[in-house]
Amino acid sequence: VLVMNQSSETGEPYDYDLIVIGGGSGGLSASKEAAKYGKKVLVLDYVTPTPRGTTWGLGGTCVNVGCIPKKLMHQAAILHQNLEDARKFGWTFDEKVHHNWTTMKDAINNYIGSLNWGYRVSLRDNGVTYVNGYGEFIGPHKIKATNKKGKETFYTAETFIVATGERPRYLGVPGDKEYCITSDDLFSLPYCPGKTLVVGASYVALECAGFLAGLGLDVTVMVRSILLRGFDQQMADLVGDYMETHGVKIIRQFVPTKIEQIEAGTPGRLKVTAQSTDGTENMVQEYNTVLLAIGRDASTKNIGLDNVGVKVNEKTGKIPVDELEQTNVPHVYAIGDILEGKLQLTPVAIQAGRLLANRLYGGSTVKCDYVNVPTTVFTPLEYGACGLAEEKAIEIHGRENLDVYHSYFWPLEWTVPTRDNNKCYAKIICNKQDNNRVIGFHVLGPNAGEITQGFGAAIKCGITKEQLDSTIGIHPVCAEVFTTLSVTKESGGNIEQSGC
Repeated sequence: VLVMNQSSETGEPYDYDLIVIGGGSGGLSASKEAAKYGKKVLVLDYVTPTPRGTTWGLGGTCVNVGCIPKKLMHQAAILHQNLEDARKFGWTFDEKVHHNWTTMKDAINNYIGSLNWGYRVSLRDNGVTYVNGYGEFIGPHKIKATNKKGKETFYTAETFIVATGERPRYLGVPGDKEYCITSDDLFSLPYCPGKTLVVGASYVALECAGFLAGLGLDVTVMVRSILLRGFDQQMADLVGDYMETHGVKIIRQFVPTKIEQIEAGTPGRLKVTAQSTDGTENMVQEYNTVLLAIGRDASTKNIGLDNVGVKVNEKTGKIPVDELEQTNVPHVYAIGDILEGKLQLTPVAIQAGRLLANRLYGGSTVKCDYVNVPTTVFTPLEYGACGLAEEKAIEIHGRENLDVYHSYFWPLEWTVPTRDNNKCYAKIICNKQDNNRVIGFHVLGPNAGEITQGFGAAIKCGITKEQLDSTIGIHPVCAEVFTTLSVTKESGGNIEQSGC
């Protein structure tokens, strides 16, 4: 019989109670929570440089090359639109407005740097050991950490949490890794990207294309099929329509087959050859920058999971876990974007990591709830959603058992500049068989994330259409539209707005 916290391989005590592989949102959350229970915890974090050589500090994708810089660059683009609107509100400024990429990039990166430092301090304050090394299983309870100089150190632990996240996928065509960038490179790019081709239809693709266009750049999006796969497709099409009327060109049903460099520079010039998805057409275009956003791959391939027997989906690299985030190997858990069939969102990873540590060391039985998680796509017109997409609701419940209420709305702030009426849109999907409970919430408009967060709590509590109708709205705000929805899709009634 093994003594608790004793290695079966050597009979020696384990070095740590818990080793977390990955210092992103989920890994940091789990490690700090575990340390609160007096456990000895080690976090391993290592960023493999991109083909362009980009790397970053502690904190994972969200902080360094994801949500945080994305939202800040989105804000920079919104300020451009606000400057245009300001003239209609009586502000006069004579000089032509210019945007300086380097000023924005440096300010954002300085802020991110402060976050990196804050995470290191937070780990130290919580008694968590941090090692900047690449973690790889070499035995059931043993791991090898390799630092950037190639020095190897070995550690043992009783329990492991894998939280390695994902990295952007490349096209697999000539010139992709040599000449293209991904979101991993964009936010610290030392020069303005210029005329940009964004390849992909993911939320990353559309968000990046949106803010680059908002900064005044010439932007084209090349998509293979549909926009925002997995999201409500009516909303996805409205997102795309708005972008196309605001300067983003979308080339549909084409994929790049070759990227060649015409001229090196900052930015240089690239020639992109693309083929239609049906193989009947070719096109050649020239751009300064090609940004790939065609999806992300789980960082599970080279961390020795096979050495410890952890099952991995061979096709996707995702790790199947049970409802306790436990893999098929009892002392190995996984959280975050690498999980099979789970939402790939920062707050989900944070919640899952915290709750996992509470179950492991605090006697808790609370599991992470992956249902009705609110989220927002920060495209030029933001899209917030919680619950089911309309297609999914129909698939599960049947169209005849649903009422879909919807309306356009016109933000008051946009009325004086007289722009974009009947572009913002609200939709709820109600289950007639369950007291008209709201099972899908969708909003397209400014500050959609702020709106969706509040309604997300209501949906978690099981709000019905009657309760929504009995809620008194705040006037004049965009979110009040959800308290007065009266037109169903089925009725075919007019939903266009002429004023607030």
